[in-house]
Amino acid sequence: MELSQRARVRAGDHDEFGVLFSEHARAVYNHAFRLTGNWSAAEEVVSLTFLEAWRLRGTVRPDGGSLLPWLLGIALNVARNVSRAARRQQAAMNRLPKAPDVPDFADDLAGRIDDAERLEKIHAALSTLRRTERDVLALCVWSGLNYAEAAEALGCRSARSAPGCPGPGGSCSGNPARRANR
Repeated sequence: MELSQRARVRAGDHDEFGVLFSEHARAVYNHAFRLTGNWSAAEEVVSLTFLEAWRLRGTVRPDGGSLLPWLLGIALNVARNVSRAARRQQAAMNRLPKAPDVPDFADDLAGRIDDAERLEKIHAALSTLRRTERDVLALCVWSGLNYAEAAEALGCRSARSAPGCPGPGGSCSGNPARRANR
């Protein structure tokens, strides 16, 4: 005597459960999609439905027809649980403080690369200047010092001599830190 699909599923027959899945997974999926309105939620419902069906296989009545109504009933309950869990998760997420916006670093990175290339060109051009001219340029242009402040930083006696220190109108006594580096 051959056992019915119901009896084999109830007995825990893995192969028969695979047949049950093959026969009814599409119908359960369509039902789940209509309930959830979401493709990925429907896939989750199908997975959980067959997991729950396996867990509840011992409750299947041995007599009767197709197991599809039983599966669709399980899918209905699973869809409700999935929907309830999604609402709870959304409520919990809404209670969390809003995450700060993360700026797009691509523009900043591109700017840094451009800056590095420009700085390389600037250093190449600066290497053609005399050391004192580079120092004055760095102090006046990049650091924002005026000529008097640059002269003081370079240890020159007169602000007028700063651009070409030493130059006409003053002499450079040199600052002690610079003398140590000569």
